[in-house]
Amino acid sequence: MSEFTDGVTKAAEAMRALFDATPLQENTYLTGKYGGKILLKREDLSPVRSYKIRGAFNFFRKHLENANPSRFVCASAGNHAQGFAFVCRHFGKKGVVYMPVTTPQQKIDKTRAFGGDAVEIRQVGDIFDECYAAATEYARSEDAVMVSPFDHADIIEGQATVAHEVLAAMGQNQMLDRVHIAVGGGGLASGMVKYLSENGVKPEYMFVEPAGAASLKSSLKAGKRVDIGRVDQFVDGASVALMGAQPFEILKQFRPEQVNAVSEDRLCTTLIEMLNVEGIVLEPAGALTIDALQDVPQQKLAGKTTLCVASGGNFDFERLAEVKERALRFEGLKKYFVLRLPQRPGALRDFLNLLGPDDDIARFEYLKKSARNFGSILIGIETTDAGNFAGLMARMTDAGIVWQDFTDNELVAGLLI
Repeated sequence: MSEFTDGVTKAAEAMRALFDATPLQENTYLTGKYGGKILLKREDLSPVRSYKIRGAFNFFRKHLENANPSRFVCASAGNHAQGFAFVCRHFGKKGVVYMPVTTPQQKIDKTRAFGGDAVEIRQVGDIFDECYAAATEYARSEDAVMVSPFDHADIIEGQATVAHEVLAAMGQNQMLDRVHIAVGGGGLASGMVKYLSENGVKPEYMFVEPAGAASLKSSLKAGKRVDIGRVDQFVDGASVALMGAQPFEILKQFRPEQVNAVSEDRLCTTLIEMLNVEGIVLEPAGALTIDALQDVPQQKLAGKTTLCVASGGNFDFERLAEVKERALRFEGLKKYFVLRLPQRPGALRDFLNLLGPDDDIARFEYLKKSARNFGSILIGIETTDAGNFAGLMARMTDAGIVWQDFTDNELVAGLLI
């Protein structure tokens, strides 16, 4: 047994003082949909609803074996903060969590609930980089221990306990053909890859990133870590501009083609699907691996066993309206038009008569009322079949209505919608 495997085994055993192994479940709905056995590792069912508690616990456990620092510190706007807070209280250690000022109140409240009196929350800066710099300075000036979210050997070892539990649950007689792992900073992916490899398990891997934060894919293409700069924060649990140095050392053996950067809009359809069909609440990062199943050729799934790590379920339901909106737009079931209608009685009624029986007005707003002859209207329309819009647009044109479709214009949509 290697030193790393031995360390992961000890970490998993020690972790049972906090929580039982998270479930490894075959999802019969996904199995039926894709024609292969789909296993979900339900990290959304950990005490903090993500795998992040594993790395934080292992870091604290190993650090406290050799030292007794007065306090720990971390920077996070989400799952790492909650895992850190939970572990601070478990070990009876004081911790300081730096969060951006823009952090949703729900995440602040959850972190405070997990940490109780053991944790102090400080909000600094508008973005993660600013609060990370503040946390680093605090660690230096106050002689506190900085707990990295992913770029530390003890964190990687702790996250690898996910793979340890998978193999323990499957037993010796079951084959693992494919593994899908979400990647942000790379701690989970690198830990799982190293553990599975050292234990003779060599599945076909798919690493999954959000398209707006494809740090691993960019780094593999360049052959070195690349800071991709500005990232789309929608998938906040996996939106990292520069992945960790230690995780990249493990993951650099893979090809860029083994990384799937999925559309944030398409991901919303998977979030809604898992909620409505399976009753499983996942955060965007937690649904990445499931969403990526649709990009795998059917012959690579049929008759095979595929593991998808559902990495987290800290979903803020205030975001549900946005998720539904993005899902409908991606599926072509919702569009936004700006219409130029004559300023005369009955003009609006004439337009309404053009709508089909399955078309529903979801947004209506006058944009310009000052023109004497014509006025502009923003209108959002939902329908039950994306093909209905072709008929509606043809009818509008035939009726002489001047219209523009702004659904896919991100700049205009961002201002108007």
